Amino acid sequence: MIIPASADQQHEAGRGLLGASLTPREAELLDVTLQVLGETGYDKLTVDQIVARAHASKTTVYRRWPSKAELVCAAFIKRIRGQHSLPPDSGTLRGDLLALAEMIARDAEEYGRTVAGILAASERSPRLREVLVEDLRYDRKKQVQGVLRRAVDRGEIVEEVISEDLWDLLPSYITFRALQHKQPVPSETLRALVDEVLLPSLTRLPPP
Repeated sequence: MIIPASADQQHEAGRGLLGASLTPREAELLDVTLQVLGETGYDKLTVDQIVARAHASKTTVYRRWPSKAELVCAAFIKRIRGQHSLPPDSGTLRGDLLALAEMIARDAEEYGRTVAGILAASERSPRLREVLVEDLRYDRKKQVQGVLRRAVDRGEIVEEVISEDLWDLLPSYITFRALQHKQPVPSETLRALVDEVLLPSLTRLPPP
């Protein structure tokens, strides 16, 4: 059945790297962070570059995000939430899963190495690592569960087939594959994941 919402409620209450809300200035800083990140990569990125581009002060940044890793994580999370909430409704579970898989694959290609770099840097800060994983997991879960909820509402699947391990399979495998092979995940791989793994699992119990 659908995963309990206790973790979701904690995030909605304001936990995580973005908190309950962002000021316009903070949102602008996160957008600039991604712009500079795309030009420099994570290792060469500095907060000085970001504040210079944004015409801001370091105090504004560090008041909300005490480290470069936290700042970049927050920018990445904001992008997922703002631009990639849910794919357009295709009318079928298969179409929605394929569209979501393509979205996750694009993110993994663009930001996978950045996330890996942040995770490596956060070895010195277990709390940062915990918050990053929680935030990434939370947002991907909302995406996948949104797609699965559509399918339940359309009568394609029943809630009983949705489990913690199953919803996590799509984003986890795609991100691992992108990092492991250091190249984009082919569309045929995404189709195989959907058609040969996810759909058989999700349709194993017939709708009433």
